[in-house]
Amino acid sequence: MSLPRAHDLIWIADRASLENAQGLPDWVSNWRPHLPLVVRRDRRDDGAIPVGIRGMTKIQRAAAWIKPEDVLRVVTPESLVADPVTLLHSRFISLQPMQALITLASLKLPWQWGVTGSCAYAMASDIPVMHAESDLDLLIRCDQPVDSIEFSAFHTRLEEMPCRVDVQITTPQGGFSLTEWLRGGEFMLKTDSGPVLITDPWSKPAV
Repeated sequence: MSLPRAHDLIWIADRASLENAQGLPDWVSNWRPHLPLVVRRDRRDDGAIPVGIRGMTKIQRAAAWIKPEDVLRVVTPESLVADPVTLLHSRFISLQPMQALITLASLKLPWQWGVTGSCAYAMASDIPVMHAESDLDLLIRCDQPVDSIEFSAFHTRLEEMPCRVDVQITTPQGGFSLTEWLRGGEFMLKTDSGPVLITDPWSKPAV
């Protein structure tokens, strides 16, 4: 199994696998391993995987680490949109983010893309953390440099969706907002070593 990447959802067998040198909040004692963890951006020399723990309320978020050998299952953002029929049979189909996702899946976008955020978590866990007012978070992988103009028409199309859609482009260096990139000038790149301001998201930043 290859190492999970940022935004992947992963499952472990035991809450005891969660590590945090500063300790975990009390609510994590109620967290159950049938729920997914979200891989986040961070780095540790021993190869541990940085994960985010999501509770049942918006303020219940915690960071932890797990060993690669503790990963039982991985669900990628791309896999969640791979089958349009599955999207149509989702229990969340009446919600605006899911309606937007179904529309986008029907466009057969030319990029390697997937869904993240509350929509992805709800789809993978069947837990109703997504609501009608939720944003739809998307990820597009661009390992090779592309011109921002290739995304202009797509970005305009997003404004027609029934909910707000936030798109993050990911490169081997990190992830950045499509909207910020299209504005021009410097923008924020989220890397495993922290956020940096850049103008070229495919050049290795000085961090």
